[in-house]
Amino acid sequence: MPIQIVVSDDASKDNCVELIESIVAEWQKENQHKLLELQVLRNQVPLKTTKNFEQAVFACTGDLIALCDQDDIWHSARLAQIAAKFYKYPSLLLLHSNARLINSQGQVIPGSLFNALEVKSFELEWIHKRRAFDVFLRRNLVTGATTVFRRSLLQYALPFPKEWLHDEWLAMVAAAMGGVDVVEEPLIDYRQHASNQIGARRISFVTKIRKAFSTRDHTLADRALKIEILLERLKQCGDLVPIAVLDALQQKLKHQHFRANLPNNRWARCLPVLCEAFTGRYNQFGRGFHSIARDLFESA
Repeated sequence: MPIQIVVSDDASKDNCVELIESIVAEWQKENQHKLLELQVLRNQVPLKTTKNFEQAVFACTGDLIALCDQDDIWHSARLAQIAAKFYKYPSLLLLHSNARLINSQGQVIPGSLFNALEVKSFELEWIHKRRAFDVFLRRNLVTGATTVFRRSLLQYALPFPKEWLHDEWLAMVAAAMGGVDVVEEPLIDYRQHASNQIGARRISFVTKIRKAFSTRDHTLADRALKIEILLERLKQCGDLVPIAVLDALQQKLKHQHFRANLPNNRWARCLPVLCEAFTGRYNQFGRGFHSIARDLFESA
């Protein structure tokens, strides 16, 4: 069971804090022989997601920190199962899992989080073999609601850059040190409703086609900036981050700059995109054919 709950309220307008306080107080009455610390942090001005999570995890004192947001439901054995994994593998820094999907009424939705993300078997295999960094260079698979990490990771991950989402940032830093693994079975019920900031909806084939023909925006440039920030942070971690990881990030950055600076004219992109495809970087640092199609067909 947890020993501490830290609530970082980001200038909410409802009674969520009071509700949490009453639930914890009622639980403490029924479990007087157990100690559960509740710490509430209230923001008068919203910090927004990444910085609000930074404030919350900084206040945590336990060796393991479990992220929790929205109104998801933890399975009863979740913490015990995860804690056992951390105790068994001292080098493990971050562990995430699959999730069962439920709707706003708590009814189970067909499929799972990994099904919605179209997680491939080789991606799970790589993560199990401590090759999570190779997976995350292509795309993020870590959902904060399913994540637990060692507090020791914070000495390298803090402060969280505002350009990154907190869970993706923690995953990348931990993966760069070879300290990420995954639990393939669902350990939480991940609630999906209209107010999800980031949900788990599988993209249809038609939507993928529409995205391929959508207008080019600043997304690729923003991704390049994120890689630059990560590269500079990892350089400060010394021998904990292998040279091969830094070299891969340099190549990823080069690839992102290439994609961000493609000409507006679709025909003018054909040859450079084809040449880049032959280097293998679209497969190593992106979604392969999907990324190539977007670079060829997106409008200016």
